[in-house]
Amino acid sequence: MSLATTYSPTDVEAKWYQRWQEQGFFKAKPNPKKKPYTVVIPPPNVTGVLHMGHMLNNTIQDVLVRRARMQGKEACWVPGTDHASIATEAKVVAQLKEQGINKTDLTREQFLAHAFEWKDKYGGIILEQLKQLGASCDWDRTRFTMEPDLTDAVLRVFVDLYNKGLIYRGVRMVNWDPEGRTAISDEEVIAKDVQAKMYYLKYAVVGQEGQFLTVATSRPETIMADVAVAVNPNDPRYAHLAAAQVRIPLLGREIPVIFDEYVSTDFGTGALKVTPAHDLNDYELGVKHNLPVIDILADNGTLNEKAMLYVGQDRFAVRKQIAKDLQEAGLLDKIEEYASIVQTSERTKAVIEPKLSLQWFMKMEQMAKPALDVVENDTVKLHPPKFKNMYRAWMENVRDWCISRQLWWGQQIPAYYLPDGSFVVALTAEDALQQAIAQTGKADLQLSDLRQDEDVLDTWFSSWLWPISVFDGFKDPDNADINYFYPTNDLVTGPDILFFWVARMIMAGLEYRQEVPFKNVYLTGIVRDAQGRKMSKQLGNSPDPLDLIAQYGADGVRTGMLFSAPAGNDLLYDVKLVEQGRNFSNKLWNAFRLVKGWEADASLPFVNEKAVTWFNAKLQAAIVEMDDHFEKFRMSDALMTIYKLVWDDFCAQYLEMVKPAYQHPIDTETLRHTTAYLETLLKLLHPFMPFITEELWHELAERGPRDYVTVAPWPRAIAPANSAETLASMDKALAIVAGIRAVRNQKNLGPNKPLTLVAKTDEPQLVTDYEGIIRKLGSISEVSFADAGPAASVSFVLGGSEFFIPLEGHIDMAAERARLEKELEYAQGFRDSVLKKLGNEKFAQNAKPEVLEKERQKLADAEAKIAALEQALKSL
Repeated sequence: MSLATTYSPTDVEAKWYQRWQEQGFFKAKPNPKKKPYTVVIPPPNVTGVLHMGHMLNNTIQDVLVRRARMQGKEACWVPGTDHASIATEAKVVAQLKEQGINKTDLTREQFLAHAFEWKDKYGGIILEQLKQLGASCDWDRTRFTMEPDLTDAVLRVFVDLYNKGLIYRGVRMVNWDPEGRTAISDEEVIAKDVQAKMYYLKYAVVGQEGQFLTVATSRPETIMADVAVAVNPNDPRYAHLAAAQVRIPLLGREIPVIFDEYVSTDFGTGALKVTPAHDLNDYELGVKHNLPVIDILADNGTLNEKAMLYVGQDRFAVRKQIAKDLQEAGLLDKIEEYASIVQTSERTKAVIEPKLSLQWFMKMEQMAKPALDVVENDTVKLHPPKFKNMYRAWMENVRDWCISRQLWWGQQIPAYYLPDGSFVVALTAEDALQQAIAQTGKADLQLSDLRQDEDVLDTWFSSWLWPISVFDGFKDPDNADINYFYPTNDLVTGPDILFFWVARMIMAGLEYRQEVPFKNVYLTGIVRDAQGRKMSKQLGNSPDPLDLIAQYGADGVRTGMLFSAPAGNDLLYDVKLVEQGRNFSNKLWNAFRLVKGWEADASLPFVNEKAVTWFNAKLQAAIVEMDDHFEKFRMSDALMTIYKLVWDDFCAQYLEMVKPAYQHPIDTETLRHTTAYLETLLKLLHPFMPFITEELWHELAERGPRDYVTVAPWPRAIAPANSAETLASMDKALAIVAGIRAVRNQKNLGPNKPLTLVAKTDEPQLVTDYEGIIRKLGSISEVSFADAGPAASVSFVLGGSEFFIPLEGHIDMAAERARLEKELEYAQGFRDSVLKKLGNEKFAQNAKPEVLEKERQKLADAEAKIAALEQALKSL
C-alpha cells in the first residue's frame, strides 16, 4: 500500500459524492419496514450563494440526516429554493437596466419571462454549492416555491383562508420600502445604529402673541402631515395649553394641542408632534383621539401634493432644505446630534417609511393560540428551550400579517375586481367570473370585465406551507409521501425567523394537517468574526465558503464550524477552527496509514489484551455519550466526544500501546481488534466527516458494490464487563506514564534514553499488570519495587504511591545540584521579600483585601516550591 503522507481532499470529495448519487443512497421513498426520518431544508433564496450561515445550518442538517440513514431509518432530506420576491425582482430589474430596459416598459408577462430566465440561469447555484459541502439531500425531490404545484397550493390556501374570514383587505400601517416600492415584512427590516439629528421646532401658539411650543423631532420633513401636538396631562409646563391651537411652522395650518399620558415628559421637550400617516404609535394615538390622517409621501419617497410644500422632492433632500428654511424663519430653536436607530430594507438598504397603505392582511390571533400551545407543552421542542420565552412573547402579542407585496415576481393574489370596484376571490379567473355573475346578477359579465389584483403574496406565504407542499399535501392530501414523511422530524434554522417562519409553519400544519409539521426545532446561532461582528459582505469579514473548502477540505470546514457551535449560541469563527478540522483529517489519515502498514504474524502471542480491553471500554462509553448528545441536540458535544476519542485515546494512547517495533510484525489478534476499532470510528465520524471516512472505509478492506460507510449501521453500545474497573486501572497506569514523561521534560531526558522505574506502592499488582504499557509508553527498561527510593533519584507521587527514577548516569549530578541550589536560593529570597511586604504594618492596613490575598498566595506558592527543591536536593 502506498498512500500519500498528507490527506488530499480534492482527490476524493467529487469522486465519493458522485458515487453516492449513482448508488441512490440519498433517495427516499415510503417504506413500511423502516421508520421515516424527514428534514426539509430552509429554502435558500434563488438569488443566494453559499455563505457561512448556510455552511453551519446545512452541516448540522447533514449530520442529523446521515446518522439517521445509518440508524436504518428512511432518511429523506428535501432540498429546494425560495423565489424571494423582493431580492429576485431587484436582481432582474438591475439586469434589465444593464440591457437598457426599464421594468415599466414591459408587460407583466414579459417581465416574468425575463425573471424565469434569470432564475433558470442562476437560481440553482447554491444547491450545487451544497453538494460540495457534502449535503446528502434527495435531489430528485428538489422543489421551488414558485413552481406550478406549489403556486397552486399557495392560491388554494389564500382562497380557503379568505372564505374562512381570516384574510381581509384594508388600510393599515406597514413597513414601506420607497426604493422597492413595496410593503415589506418585519423580518425584512434591519435596524442600523446611526448618528442622527434632533431638530427643535417652534410651533406658534394661536392667540398668544410671541408664545411658542417647542417640539423635538428627528423628521422635520413630515411636519406638513402633523395633525396635533401631544403633551402629558401631568406635565405642569403645558397645563396652560388646554384647548389651545398651534401653527405648523412654515405651513401655518392650525392644529390642536392634545393631552395623553402616552407622551414621555423626559424625552425631548415633552411635546410630541402627531403624524398618524407616518408613525405607528402616532397612528394609534390618532385613532384614540379621532384625528385626521394626512399622507404626504409618495410611494417613491418624494413629497406629494398633500404636503403643499416641497412637492416632488425627495424626503431626505427636503430634510436638509426645511432645516435651512426654518432657521431663516426663526422657527428652528436648535439642532442636537444623538445616537439613534433607523430601520432599513434588508434588500434595497433604503430607509423604511411607516406608511398607511391599502393591503391584504391575514388575521393571526385565532391561529396563534394552538401554535403557542404545542410549543408550551413540548409537542414541538425548541433546542435550546430558552427560546420558548421569545416564542411566547411574539405569539401572545401577535399582529395581523401583511401578506401583499407590490411586485410582479411571486404568486399573484387571486382577487378579481369588478367594474363597480367590488371584488371576488377565486382560484381561477373562470371561477371568479362565475362568482362575479352570481354576486352582481349580471349574466353578461365577461372575463375582460375582471381585473386581477396586481400585487403578489409575501414570500413567507409560500414558505409557511413548505413541509406540506413539498410532499404535494395540498394537491393530493392523502398521497403516500405526505402520509409517510409528514410530520417531519427535525428543523434546523435561525432564531431570527422563529416567528416569521417557524411559528407560521406550525400554524399551517395544525390548520391543514391537524398535526405539527416537525417535532424538534434546532436553533443555530449567528456566525460572527473574532470581534463578535456578524459576518457580511459589506464588512468584508466573511470568507468565501468555497475557498475554505478548496483550501481545507469539506470535512475540515464542517468540523471546524461545529467545534464551537452550541445550539442557540453564536459561533465566533476563527480560521484556526477550520485548520483544526483539517489537522484532524490528517491525524485520522495517518492513523490509518500506520495500521494499514502493519504486517501480521500468526505465530506471535496476543500481548496487547490490556490495551485492547481498555480501548473497547472507552469506545463503548463514547458511543453511549454520543447518542445522549444527539438525543439532546448537543451537536458540538457529540463531535468533541468522537474527536477526543480518536485524537487522544486512539491515536495518542492506544496505537502507541499496541504498535510493534519498527519493521517488526504485529500479532493477528491485535491487528484484528485494531482494524475493527478503526472501522467503528469511521462510522461514528461519518456524519461529521463524510468524505474522508468513505475513502478510508474502502481502503481499509475489500468492499461489496453497495458496502459504503454512508449506509453502514450506526454502532450500538455494548457495555463490556468490568468496564469501570478497566478504565480506572488504565487511568492509573497512564498517570504513571505521564509522571515519567514529566520527569523527562523537567530533566531534559529524551524518549530515546532508557530509564528505570522504582515503585513504592500498595498496588504492586496494577503496576505488574500494566508493566508492558508503562515500559513502552514511558521508554522504561526496567520496573522494580522497593520500600524506599534509591539515592540520586527524582520522584513523583500518585495517590498513596511514590515512583522514583534514578538519575545516576543520565545527568551531570554536580551540575544538577548546583542548578537546584541556585533555584532554591532564588525561591527563598522571593519568599523573604513577600514576608517583608506582609509584615509591613502600613501595607497590611491600607491594601485592598484582594491584594493581600494575592500576596498570601505568592507566599504559599514560594514555600511549596522551596519544599519541593529541598526534597529534590536530598534525593541527589
